[in-house]
Amino acid sequence: MLAIFKRELTSFFSSPTGYLVVGLFLVINGLFLWVFKGPFNIFDYGFADLSKLFLLAPWVFLFLIPAITMRSFSEERKLGTLELLFIKPLGVWNTVAGKFLGTLVLALIAIAPTVLYVFAISALGSTEGNLDIGLVLGSYFGLIFLIVAYTAIGLFASVITDNQIVAFLVGVLLCFAFYYGFEAVGTLFTSGSTALFIENFGMKSHFESMAAGVVNTKDLIYFASLAIFFLYTAVNHLNNLER
Repeated sequence: MLAIFKRELTSFFSSPTGYLVVGLFLVINGLFLWVFKGPFNIFDYGFADLSKLFLLAPWVFLFLIPAITMRSFSEERKLGTLELLFIKPLGVWNTVAGKFLGTLVLALIAIAPTVLYVFAISALGSTEGNLDIGLVLGSYFGLIFLIVAYTAIGLFASVITDNQIVAFLVGVLLCFAFYYGFEAVGTLFTSGSTALFIENFGMKSHFESMAAGVVNTKDLIYFASLAIFFLYTAVNHLNNLER
């Protein structure tokens, strides 16, 4: 697993891919948060907090992570090198876990520089340093778990096809469905309890709960279960290909 992880991470930064991903995430967030006028602009918002970052980041990663993962297995299948991974004494689980961790670390590297926003926002407040750090930490924690789920979904999409574009589109569609789709379906019901029940199947509800500073075991179990489900499904599909 460690060998696959190192290979995956090295491949990102030995080509423009890794730098492009990190750069795109920071540029898109930076422009919407600090430059472009609109609902995400911190200056227009008028409050010294980072809620707009955590409102925007899930949508950016919804496209960015499938763009990273689309080549993980699709390229291996297309080039015929997937069988070589099976020949090595790694095991399918170790191969999937290595690629999963490689992508996850790249996404974490992308969000690391946004910690500078914490100091900037803290300095912008009417009372310097008057920032709810607990709320910020909870939001970052929620974002990390959301990235974990996105990455597992993206890898699954890459496993089921040898076409990278198809893998990207399937990954985006699944991430969108699990992030916002259940909330969208919930709005079709007039009953508040029914709508809430359906929304709880989606990632957005659990992410927003954590972003509000409430780190609940239920939310952690949800994200962990979702990631494990898609990783298990990916491994099962690869085992079928091996046969």
